[in-house]
Amino acid sequence: MYPVIEYFNDVEGGICMRFNRLSRHPWVRRLFAVVSRLGDGGIWAFFAALLLLQEGPVALPMVAQMAVTGAIGVFIYKLMKNRLVRERPYINHGGILCGTAPLDRYSFPSGHTLHATSFAILLSQFEPLWIPIVVPFAALVAASRLILGLHYPSDVIVGAAIGTALASLSLAIV
Repeated sequence: MYPVIEYFNDVEGGICMRFNRLSRHPWVRRLFAVVSRLGDGGIWAFFAALLLLQEGPVALPMVAQMAVTGAIGVFIYKLMKNRLVRERPYINHGGILCGTAPLDRYSFPSGHTLHATSFAILLSQFEPLWIPIVVPFAALVAASRLILGLHYPSDVIVGAAIGTALASLSLAIV
């Protein structure tokens, strides 16, 4: 393991434990497990379909833009995860409960947060009336990663930064 990653694992371990204490309450764990599962992609596909229903064929370029941005996001986070191989907090810290099964092995960066941030920005740009729904939901997805013991704060912060950069670049290009 890289010494920098070990250092951040140690520094962030206590923060992870504080967030993860919330998951000791069954209703909190269930709520954030549902949020996390929706953040796997289902809710964003729902919003894309809703956008198509609401706007018709005019929304096709917007939905395509979301799909391309999402695919680039998958490529980036998988590349980073497989190169940096940061184990998840519940693996590195015995006091952290894994609140739901992760989709893959490694932690850095948070792909859920990357996509939640990216899609919330894109959907907010396409349909500003949805901001009160998509922005809080993206924040809940990011919080779920910490509460469920799946990510360190820096995983979530970097995931959000990459998602913001991807969405911004996508909007600037198109």
